[in-house]
Amino acid sequence: MIEKNDVLQPIPPQIATIEKKHKDRQVFLMERYLAIYVSIYRSKKKNEWYLEDSIRCSLETIFELCPHQLSLTFAHLKSMSLEIQQITKVYGNQKAVNNISFSVKEGEIVGFLGPNGAGKSTTMKIATTCIPPTFGAVTVGGFDVQDEPLKARKITGYLPEHNPLYLDMYVREYLNFAASIAGLSSSRAKERVNEMIMLCGLGVEQNKKIESLSKGYRQRVGLAQALIHDPQVLILDEPTSGLDPNQLVEIRKLIKTVSKDKTVIFSTHIMQEVKALCDRVIVINKGEIVANDSLESLLKSQQSQIVFWVEFEGEILLDDLKTIDGVANAEQAGKNKFKLTAREGADIRANVFRFAADKQLSLIGLKLEESSLESIFKELTTQPA
Repeated sequence: MIEKNDVLQPIPPQIATIEKKHKDRQVFLMERYLAIYVSIYRSKKKNEWYLEDSIRCSLETIFELCPHQLSLTFAHLKSMSLEIQQITKVYGNQKAVNNISFSVKEGEIVGFLGPNGAGKSTTMKIATTCIPPTFGAVTVGGFDVQDEPLKARKITGYLPEHNPLYLDMYVREYLNFAASIAGLSSSRAKERVNEMIMLCGLGVEQNKKIESLSKGYRQRVGLAQALIHDPQVLILDEPTSGLDPNQLVEIRKLIKTVSKDKTVIFSTHIMQEVKALCDRVIVINKGEIVANDSLESLLKSQQSQIVFWVEFEGEILLDDLKTIDGVANAEQAGKNKFKLTAREGADIRANVFRFAADKQLSLIGLKLEESSLESIFKELTTQPA
């Protein structure tokens, strides 16, 4: 496939003709668009252009489009790096995934959240061609994972939940092995292995056997393997599971670094990861999508109740607090500390102050509880799907 820094000479006659006719060069960023979506390749031997036998689009049809239509066509294809379309996976009588759909745009980092057994890993295995869906379709970079699995794999990097490393291999040896499987030339493999060792912080460990590495470094090796062929889409299944706090920070930083020019979707049930990394959150529960929104919008839209924490200097009866206008529920949270849940749309702060004055109590604490991702996750995943 055409590399980013290749000199595109000679220019294909079809493109040269159109470039001469239309001066809007933004439309003709063909180096990236056509290389991926029309599957144009350059012969290294003859330095001439040819098309794959199973070409995805008709050049003649594309070049008949006006520049505006052409730009929109490629922009749409390019924007949907990963598209899940109504997929269902059935094991016996159980639906592991039930008719779910979502898409991930180029450059997005999306957190795929859900409790254990919700269908996260199953969805990722389908997206990476490891298992077929019972129904539905998945496209990666425009390639259908069932019809063109090899092409989809070429532009996908995958780190499974259980990192499948060859423990008896050395780090550098393993990465060279992964590069050869990905079809990289020996010179390109050497270049990418060196880049991954530096990027993933494996310099000190590169000549060690994988079996001697800590779990944090094994995850780094797994991530380097997923990145070795410079994929367009990166799919990570619980990449920080089982790591200690220091390792968590390091792996998150690494994911953030490598995601600058890639589409990333990673599964997790750790809320801090989502806050630290994600542009968008998709929540799955019992095989069904229950939320798909930006983190900010999710925090706002899912705030179904307003909670206040209050503390008095003296003793007060719980039943008395329930008489405050606008209070739906009151719970004891400690000595003279209470959790007050307001009725929908009610701001009870003024009423709490008046209540304290009437009872001749000193109010020493009144705090609004902000909606947290943890509480939203709990609310979304404890409701029937």
